[in-house]
Amino acid sequence: MPATFVVVPQWQGSVSARAMSHADGAAAIQGDLPASATVVVEVPVEAGEALDTGVHRYSTLLRVRELTARALSEVGGTPIMIGGDCGAALAAVEFAVARGTATGDDASSDPADRGDLAVLWLDAHPDLNTPETSPSGAFNGMVLRAIAGEGAEGLALGPDTRVPPSRLVLGGIRAIDDGEREFIDEHAVSVLTVEDLSDPTVVIAALEETGASRVFVHVDLDVLDPSSLAGLSYPMPFGVGPTELVALLKAVVARFPLAGASIAGFSPASPDVAIDDLPTILRVVGALASAAAPASR
Repeated sequence: MPATFVVVPQWQGSVSARAMSHADGAAAIQGDLPASATVVVEVPVEAGEALDTGVHRYSTLLRVRELTARALSEVGGTPIMIGGDCGAALAAVEFAVARGTATGDDASSDPADRGDLAVLWLDAHPDLNTPETSPSGAFNGMVLRAIAGEGAEGLALGPDTRVPPSRLVLGGIRAIDDGEREFIDEHAVSVLTVEDLSDPTVVIAALEETGASRVFVHVDLDVLDPSSLAGLSYPMPFGVGPTELVALLKAVVARFPLAGASIAGFSPASPDVAIDDLPTILRVVGALASAAAPASR
């Protein structure tokens, strides 16, 4: 299916000192996307309230999920989300599970067709906290747990669209909180090292082991080594290199139908710095979009 780029300049899921720069990062990437195949979600400007959920800015995050779901329902093609923070992936995974079949050709109303999706989560962090285990209250660190069906009401996916832990594959993880480690160990979640990401056959084998026939790929740009990208709100040393990451993404989308993708975590310090980082980011975008030509609108 052709690709449609959905820009979600959400920053409210981050508690980094550079949180608001995630919106600037999304806008910078948008400037190099084909306008005819790009949709922008109008993210509210307000920070939002926690409302006793344990999730900072919960009210706005809930609203962005609703707005993103609405935008996705009106686009054709395979959605490639451009964040913003990692929360951009939430509605997109829900959408992919709900509409996809094993072939990715037509939407299916049969729940039996909806269990064929694996999520490849490429990130320096597993994002598997809940409001109870999170040391920060940032939804950025809870997104994948919400995709697995656990978390604050209205943000966690329901039983018909959640992705079970057996179909999660984490790659490039370098910082794990205690609650996340407990979840990973309890459910035997597949975790691949940075070194593993340099060998696409290892990643493809892990995805095949899930039994899935389609894949959703999430790339938090902090999976990259910070020496290759300046605009990171959570830089972590010893990440994967851009060449290796691009080769991996091309191999994955050549092996599996791409049900959707998300790119997040770009928070440039200034427009000038953003320009310096864009060639690397656009290589990542291009590798994911190589699964299909851009859609026309």
